Parts: sequence; structure tokens; C-alpha cells
Amino acid sequence: MRIEQLDYLAEVAKLGSFRRAAEELHISQPALSASVRSLERELGVDLLERGRHGATVSGSGRELLPHIRTVLDSVDRLRQAAGEQHRSIRMIRIGTVNAATVPLLTPAIRQFREIHHATQVEIIGAQPEEIHRAILSGSFDLGLVNYLEGDDMPPALETMTLLRGRPVVCMRPDSALASLTAVRVNDLHAEPLIVMRSGYLMHRFVHRLMQGQVPGFSYSTDGAEMGKLMVAEGLGITVLPDFSVIGDQLEQRGIITWRPIADDDTQVELVIHRLRSLRATRAVRDLHQIFVERARVYPGQRKPTAAAAG
Repeated sequence: MRIEQLDYLAEVAKLGSFRRAAEELHISQPALSASVRSLERELGVDLLERGRHGATVSGSGRELLPHIRTVLDSVDRLRQAAGEQHRSIRMIRIGTVNAATVPLLTPAIRQFREIHHATQVEIIGAQPEEIHRAILSGSFDLGLVNYLEGDDMPPALETMTLLRGRPVVCMRPDSALASLTAVRVNDLHAEPLIVMRSGYLMHRFVHRLMQGQVPGFSYSTDGAEMGKLMVAEGLGITVLPDFSVIGDQLEQRGIITWRPIADDDTQVELVIHRLRSLRATRAVRDLHQIFVERARVYPGQRKPTAAAAG
């Protein structure tokens, strides 16, 4: 039994409709229905009576619903108390894909520490699936993950889009590709290509972009920061979201630069995840808001920040 299952049931009971509850919770109706069914099987009772005109609480559900609401209220109070009374020993853990961009992450942490002096912040690089699991299990408080346009997002997580951009080719200014206004797919064979390891979004994008062509993969690395350092050392070129390059210290100092990919309009989004079903502590809420505010003024943004469909 998970807390979000109780939360989902309470929302359906309040609204009398799976459709309306799904819209309110920002999850798909099938996912909501499956979660409630799983809870009913675990408890061994039908909590809802389903019909053409909606869902009503069953007799057994009416007996259990007050207990469910008591549990949710207690969890809410517990987390709020932990956030307010024990901020001095609180640690916030952020899971991030390594292409989530240092120029956004580091200023946000610095601003957060100005108002939460004693709160420790741990930043853990991980792959998207690892971040999703860790947030759901409570190991991570927040997650920064990249998605390609049209990718499905975890329904149990609250999702906010921070940045939108395009994949670009990152290179040294003295690269022959830097003389181009846009890099074509065939141009990617001109220099060794540094690719992200399997499991990262940019790995998937590059393989799709090459359309079966065999690139000269010389290196594989675990994230954008190492990829940019390898580019700076003249080891090759790499493909990253533009928001991971624009504003980077190496780019500002003229050590690396970037060019768009010709005839490609793929959109990449950097989102911030947190668990939907439980109220976050004050420190987590503050850090989440700082990320949102920082993203609005992030260098090179061409579209405003908006909530993503969960």
C-alpha cells in the first residue's frame, strides 16, 4: 500500500468521477483507475461503486474513508512538522542527469543556501529511471531530468518544465565545423564523436539522428559536463541540449562553442520532478521555487516556462 493510492482514492471519492479526479491529479485516467483497483485488491474490499455516471463510495468505502483521511492528514502534519522544526538537520537530495546544466543548478543551490544556511544539499548524478525510482521511494526529494518532446512522464510525479531548447553540436572554436552556420548529419563524421552512455536521452537522440549510419564513436561518457571538458581538450565534438552549453563557463570563456543541427526541429525539455502525493517540506518547496524562478531568466531561453502534463 502506498500513500499516493490513498490520496487518489480520496480524490475520486471527493469528486465522484475518475475523469475529474485524473484531471485534478494530472495523471491519466487508466493509471488512476489501476492504482485504486490495486488498493482495493490489497484491502480485499470494493471501496467504490462504478457506474456510467461516475463513481460513488461503497458501504465498505464509507467505513474506511475516515481512516484513510486520518492517515493522509497525519502524514501531511508529520512532513510539515519535520520541515518546520528540523530544518537545521535536514538534508535535501537532488537527483540529476548530468546534462541538466550546471549554469542552472549551481546558482540555484547558492541562492538556496542564503535562506537555509544549515540545510545540507546532496547532488547525485543518475540516469532518468534511477531518479524516478529514487523519488518514488523517498530517497530523492527533487529530480532534474531531460525529455524529448512527446516522451511520457511518470504519472505519480509532479512535473514542471524548467527549460526548453534544441539539440546542438558542441565543438571547439577552431573546429572546421565552427565555420558552418548549421551542422548537417553527414558533418558529424568530420571529427570523433563523444556520445552519452546508453540510458541517457542524448544517446537515444544521436542514434535516431544518425538514422542507421555508423558514426565514428570514439568516446562514451556519463554526462554533459565530462563531454564538454573532452571537447575543450580537443578530443572531438558532442551533441547536447543548447541550454546545457549556453552560459556554461567554457562557452563564456570562448573555449567551446556550438552550432544548430540542420533540418532538425527536435525539442528537448529539462523538467523538475517531485513526489505528487505528499506535501513537501518548506526547504524542498523553497528550492523547487528557486529552480522555477531561475529557469525563467536562464540565458538563451526562447519559450516561457510552463507546467508539463503529468
